[in-house]
Amino acid sequence: MFPNLKNPVFTDVDDLNEMARQIRRDIINMLLLSKSGHSGGPLGLADIFTALYFNKLNLLPEDPYNAERDFVFLSIGHVAPVWYATLSRRGYFPLDELKTLRKVNGRLQGHPAPLKTHGLPGVEIASGALGQGLSIAVGTALGLRLSKKPNHVYCICGDGELAEGQIWEAAMTAHHHKTDNLTVIVDRNHCQIDNRTENVQVLEPLADKWKAFGFEVFEIDGHNMKEVLDTIDAVKKVKGKPSCIIAYTKMGRGVSFMEDNYKWHGVPPNDEQGKIALGELAATKYGDFVDYYNEK
Repeated sequence: MFPNLKNPVFTDVDDLNEMARQIRRDIINMLLLSKSGHSGGPLGLADIFTALYFNKLNLLPEDPYNAERDFVFLSIGHVAPVWYATLSRRGYFPLDELKTLRKVNGRLQGHPAPLKTHGLPGVEIASGALGQGLSIAVGTALGLRLSKKPNHVYCICGDGELAEGQIWEAAMTAHHHKTDNLTVIVDRNHCQIDNRTENVQVLEPLADKWKAFGFEVFEIDGHNMKEVLDTIDAVKKVKGKPSCIIAYTKMGRGVSFMEDNYKWHGVPPNDEQGKIALGELAATKYGDFVDYYNEK
């Protein structure tokens, strides 16, 4: 169906887990260099992004806007470091450019932007105003279906973002038009910038909400690579309605003092914390893009 596209890079779960750990190391190094940015959410989503980009998506890094590609919309634009690290490791742009996170006139800004607006290849839209990504994803899914194209559309949303009314307007539209080429992935880490999600606004019963809006719902451990892979396969078999994967994750995954702590939503580690984080994540066979403590 997609003879010109590349997928997968890894079929072994151990290889995927190793890459996810490397992406977490990349996130820490990027934040140490920029001294600005979000830690918790990016670390928590590394497994999801690794599964998508290194195993499941139909894509071509050297031709990032190939008409046969699968579409990824990051509605929670502030977790951009995990996307940047993943795209770079997948070959969309040089690893060395990860050193430029949040630099003036750089392409790796605090929220992602597409190549045509001085952003990065592989990024479809500028995102950051929470709640808008799903509307765009629904429109894309409808356009692809009208064109009789088999591409799949993924939209990654945060759980705190679900307080935005536009999310549910888009969900109703997706159900009404039976967009079975659309999958929403909810990063259910129970944390947002100023508290636990349930202390800000109660979301449960979350799975029942998505079911009531007409979605086929899957609930998974977002850090269990095999479960993530199997579920992405399952959503592609859903017919007649959109699908939603509620991925239960831990903010700050892999770094003990960050895990499940909403206070790490929007701050980077300092030098001492960075050493601890990189020590806990441990070096991988892929190698860091920078030796921060010797090159800073």
